[in-house]
Amino acid sequence: MLKATNAILSARDASLVIGGRTILDRVNIDVRPNEIVTVIGPNGAGKSTLVRCMLGLQPLSSGEIVRAKSLRIGYVPQRFPLIPNVPLDVRRLLSLTLKPSEDEIDAALAETGIPHLKNATVTRLSGGELQRALLARALLRKPDLLVLDEPVQAVDFMGEARMYELISEVRKRHRCGILMVSHDLHMVMAESDHVICLNGHVCCEGGPVKVQQDPEFAKLFGPSAARMIAAYTHHHDHDHEGHNHHHDHKH
Repeated sequence: MLKATNAILSARDASLVIGGRTILDRVNIDVRPNEIVTVIGPNGAGKSTLVRCMLGLQPLSSGEIVRAKSLRIGYVPQRFPLIPNVPLDVRRLLSLTLKPSEDEIDAALAETGIPHLKNATVTRLSGGELQRALLARALLRKPDLLVLDEPVQAVDFMGEARMYELISEVRKRHRCGILMVSHDLHMVMAESDHVICLNGHVCCEGGPVKVQQDPEFAKLFGPSAARMIAAYTHHHDHDHEGHNHHHDHKH
């Protein structure tokens, strides 16, 4: 397989076997600057595990992870460990591992649409508000690569649409690469440049239109999923090749 010249993070034949069970089987993936790469697949497909391996949190059994030198990564995990009964406000959450200035905190919260929640208690936030706070925290790292593991799982449908819009705006503003994991199909397809269908191995990959027409996609998600996405994508994006020319979506 050809090595991607300008990839900032790559998996090369990444395999992981735990207790005799193959979790990942020779997975190849590249993320480039200013590109949204989305990994989709059913529960148990190894999506979050792949992300953990690519971040260096889980060693591979074989293969390698290649990172650009001095790559800055902002990571929004699927579950953030909040300790009950420990008072933590949003401002403190954003300052846990960094020492941002008040202006930087204000700017990050404004960008993610929650400037009014700076002094709010984290445990009282809704799912969508917490995701936005965690995204603000990741942006404070000034990342070259943003890694989002199921960014809309605790968000209602309207919030979901706004969250994907926000992710798209972040990419345009910061020109960072974005690696996103999701099992939420229709939104993902409209915003992604490259989609990888994972089920232990890469079942199919390519631009959103190419992937939804792949028989492997229908096998994984059912024929109605491809039809649903085709309707959604047609309505939202008239660039049918899935190149990087995204129109501004108006939801």
